[in-house]
Amino acid sequence: MKKFYSGILLLMITLVFGQISYTITPNPFNETDAITLSVPGNQIDEAAWGVANNAVYIWSWSLDTNYQNSQDCPTNGTWTNSNELNRLNYNSATDTYSITFTPTTFYGRTGIGRFGFLLKNKTGTSQTSPDIFVNVGILSLNLTNPAANSLTSVPTGNSINITGTTNVNATFQLKANGSVVHSTSTPSTSYSYSYTVTGDANMELIATDANSNTKNKTFIVQVPRNVVSEAIPSWIKQGINYHPTDQTKVGLALYAPFKNFVHVIGSFNSWTVNDTYLMKRDTTNPDLYWIELSGLTPQQLYTFQYRTNDLRKVADPYSPQILSSYDDQWITSSTYPNLPAFPAGQDFEVSMFKTGQAPYNWQVTNFQRPAKDNLIIYELLLRDFTQEKTWQSLINKITYLKNLKINAIELMPIMEFEGNLSWGYNTSFHYALDKAYGTPEKFKEFVDICHQNGIAVILDVAFNHATGRSPLVRLWNVDPDGDGYGNVAANNPYFNTVPKHSYNVFEDFNHSSSSTKYYVERCLQQWLTEYKIDGFRWDLTKGFTQNCSENDETCTNAYQQDRVDILKYYADKQWAIDPNSYMIFEHLGTDAEEQQWANYRIAEGKGVMLWNKQTDPYNQNTMGYKENSNYDRMNHALRGFTNMHAVGFGESHDEERLMFKNLAYGAVNGSYDVKNLNTALERMKTFGATFFTIPGPKMIWQFGELGYEFSINRCGDGSINPGCRTDEKPIAFTLGYDTNVNRKAVYDTWAKIIDIRNAYPVFRSKTYTVESNNLTNDPNGLITRIYVYDNAITNGVKNIVVIANYNTTAQNVIPYFPYTGQWQNLMDNSISNITSTTAAITLQPGEFRIFGNYVGTLSTIDETAAYKLSLQIADNPVKNGLAKLIYHKAKNGEIVIYDMSGKKVDQFKLKNEDGAYELKANYAPGTYLVHLKSDSGIAIQKMIIQ
Repeated sequence: MKKFYSGILLLMITLVFGQISYTITPNPFNETDAITLSVPGNQIDEAAWGVANNAVYIWSWSLDTNYQNSQDCPTNGTWTNSNELNRLNYNSATDTYSITFTPTTFYGRTGIGRFGFLLKNKTGTSQTSPDIFVNVGILSLNLTNPAANSLTSVPTGNSINITGTTNVNATFQLKANGSVVHSTSTPSTSYSYSYTVTGDANMELIATDANSNTKNKTFIVQVPRNVVSEAIPSWIKQGINYHPTDQTKVGLALYAPFKNFVHVIGSFNSWTVNDTYLMKRDTTNPDLYWIELSGLTPQQLYTFQYRTNDLRKVADPYSPQILSSYDDQWITSSTYPNLPAFPAGQDFEVSMFKTGQAPYNWQVTNFQRPAKDNLIIYELLLRDFTQEKTWQSLINKITYLKNLKINAIELMPIMEFEGNLSWGYNTSFHYALDKAYGTPEKFKEFVDICHQNGIAVILDVAFNHATGRSPLVRLWNVDPDGDGYGNVAANNPYFNTVPKHSYNVFEDFNHSSSSTKYYVERCLQQWLTEYKIDGFRWDLTKGFTQNCSENDETCTNAYQQDRVDILKYYADKQWAIDPNSYMIFEHLGTDAEEQQWANYRIAEGKGVMLWNKQTDPYNQNTMGYKENSNYDRMNHALRGFTNMHAVGFGESHDEERLMFKNLAYGAVNGSYDVKNLNTALERMKTFGATFFTIPGPKMIWQFGELGYEFSINRCGDGSINPGCRTDEKPIAFTLGYDTNVNRKAVYDTWAKIIDIRNAYPVFRSKTYTVESNNLTNDPNGLITRIYVYDNAITNGVKNIVVIANYNTTAQNVIPYFPYTGQWQNLMDNSISNITSTTAAITLQPGEFRIFGNYVGTLSTIDETAAYKLSLQIADNPVKNGLAKLIYHKAKNGEIVIYDMSGKKVDQFKLKNEDGAYELKANYAPGTYLVHLKSDSGIAIQKMIIQ
């Protein structure tokens, strides 16, 4: 399909398969004739397409007389927002859709030999398939041997019989490399000539009718090459290699199975096919082609492509940066000073290199990364973060980010993507830094300055797929219209021809392939070593299986052992390159599968971190609704993770913004209205209190700290439409959000809470409990209690109690302090003397408290009280369905048992303050948390049922 993407396509597309019927009047026609294209209404299912008022559009493109040089119709609009000029007229009397146009005017060009089209709805969620092509011109020429746009290999001195036919009498002319080699003077409807090959030739057959109308067809004759086999030098590997001691040499290597030979064309040989630049074959791996380029001038920029025997011209897949014939013209000098010009006369992408470059002078060479379990990650999309959209503008915001107290920045993909305004997931070159945000030197400066400020840099990377512009796709694709693009071919060593999971976009990498594994490993190495980034967030890891199909979501979401194994393989490779680098998976799958990675190699201090989405329950709380508001699964233990490897979040780039839903759908109770901006902002402070105080890594989405309320689906005109999901969004700084008193108060509150978290080691404890929407203790729901404790701390804050009221009315909240004594409100440092652990504290709607045991006057605290309450489970793991619970000092005690998903499975009162309880544990085998709640606090034990 002739369509390019500026952002990742996240919509499910409805396709009408099979050639639709249509008529064109008149037919045949010339490019200057007005024509009417008509389609019967029964070809379109308006209901399935979601078509209102018969809004059906044509998406079209034109090709030249060689059926090449494809160009989009100027009035197409965008795929998600078709131009009204391309809307078909609907005739209800005949139930017919039609559009009338003159090709030269409609396509804005002359010399049109063919046009292609499909029909779609306005937003691109439904379309016809396959593409339809219509020939233009009354005279038609059919090249019968060889095929038009084909490549034929013929040794020098041999002949090839060239034949063709026309629909009317014509004379013929055959050209080789622009020179006439044969012609006819007698008009005929057929042509035949035996051409003797003397070398490579671009061939053209031209037919001219009695009215001087002409048609032409082209093809290529190519002479086979004898490729030298020679062992690749040790300093050259796939990609661009600089000689270790000689600045006049560069080594290039391309892995190209199924190719007979490869030339290098570039600025050093005037972009011509020259056998001096014919690549050699490695003797060990004959699919690896290589060449040494000598006599280069240090500091001079060179550009090049590879040209294979089947005429595929591609940039090097391992280019640190590429020049693009599509995107570079829109990059300003303020973004990328002295951007090299794209080579005249070339197309697609080209690679570039320059020997003798001075390395970046890193100011920080021994950055101490924050511990995985204490990461506070700030996820951002640079495109929508600053008005300038540059690395320098992000550098200028480091103080803003540092003062928020975050210690990691996670950037949405910055690898070379299609277009310049994108989320970045439409990656074409995973090894290359995209130029849309600036130079490599500026990006390195950004990483360096982050490290100077104690901030790690994590890159989001989409190794699940690549777009059609990727050289790994284009080297082995099916290209029916000769424009260089098409779906992957069956012999492609990197991709599946049919997606192996249900969330696929673009071309699906086959991660069982050794070629793909090598590519991923090299890309990991590039970013970790060249740019000193600190780790990766792996996008859509569900796609790393070969076991499912694109139509089987159940399979994709289920446990897949091959996916477990390949991602462990990649973890080993990443940690071999950088042992302490972060590895975060966006999997959102089963606990059983995620445990395999979270607990992998944890004895060595490793283990993968997993995204822990809690958007829905947190948003229910902030909106003021108790249904489905339990976010207890913020606790890593409930997921079966040994260490705190669950990256909890309430917002991400992929989720609707909390504030948007607060203002659109928030609860109203009398004068208390969550839809009120300042009320909703106050509740966002409470979100921070019940989020950052939970131990373990956390992530926030850009501008959540300022109460950013624009929908993820906001369009440029302010409307809301899922088709605008990846569109540009208003920038908070430009709107003055950071200087608005009420919005800045959310920022300041979050910074204060994160500061508290960083100040007290107890927040690194793995012993904590999250209780949200506990209807047993709080019939009205929407009450949160968080308990963090570390009894190994003997001289400092060892207990944290957080309480919050997400109701729309004031609530008397029992904090269940673990012991009496003095407790400090860590937000304002006020001291309370707690004489009863069950005395209620009144919280206004949207209010919270964060308490720590006060250590300034230890004599007033009943330190021994913490040890009065105890709970033990005898003979744990439990066998034969019988468990003995031994408890001590459990006044008004109650046992509540939860499974690891947070679901309550049992609850009962204890009759005595001390004793043993024979529990009939008739539960399914697995791990459970046993909570003992009493007047003197809470005790928790893990129970394993075998």
